[in-house]
Amino acid sequence: MKIGVFDSGVGGLSVANALKKAFRGHEIILREDKQHLPYGTKSPEQILGFIMPIFQNLIDLGCDLIVVACNTVSTTLMDELSHLFRVPLVGTEPMIQPAVTLTKSGIIAVCATPTTLASKRYSWLKETYAKGIKVLEPDCSDWAYMIEHKAIDQQKISSRINKLLHQNADVIVLGCTHYHWIEAEIKALVAGKASVIQPESLIIKQVKQVLKQLS
Repeated sequence: MKIGVFDSGVGGLSVANALKKAFRGHEIILREDKQHLPYGTKSPEQILGFIMPIFQNLIDLGCDLIVVACNTVSTTLMDELSHLFRVPLVGTEPMIQPAVTLTKSGIIAVCATPTTLASKRYSWLKETYAKGIKVLEPDCSDWAYMIEHKAIDQQKISSRINKLLHQNADVIVLGCTHYHWIEAEIKALVAGKASVIQPESLIIKQVKQVLKQLS
């Protein structure tokens, strides 16, 4: 089978690589939209206009399902995309529920784009799973740009992560697939003082379930 993967930029490559390892007998087709980066500061209406032809291209290429490897798109446009495109979609969203099960301090941090943090879906995730939990939301609005352009400012990242640790966050959620590329750096910064989680293993689990239904 063919599995489509979409993200605005290089974050999708991390997800595609994980899927290639997990599903060696399937073809993984990755599509990006670097022309319109960054998505995290744009409106859902703008983003929908950008991605419709890309999703149609994946379907035209025969993809049996599409992994939406973009938290911004998944938290703002999944309902619209499900109505527009009649193939199974596997979304990506901040791991609030897993973070809540891991925290001992009762304080978690979600590193995500402004559009994701402002979405109704993200609000629902917090209201549903994080009652009684303090959720910190650091300003990571420039991280995707830094990662995409290979201009990572270690001092900026270190400052934000250290601030989260000082606020007693013991789980840090990577809520943008771009941030997967600096996961190792963030884990080195927290030095075991916090768990750092991202959703690639959950995406693989969901894709397995969809492929079973399709076979």
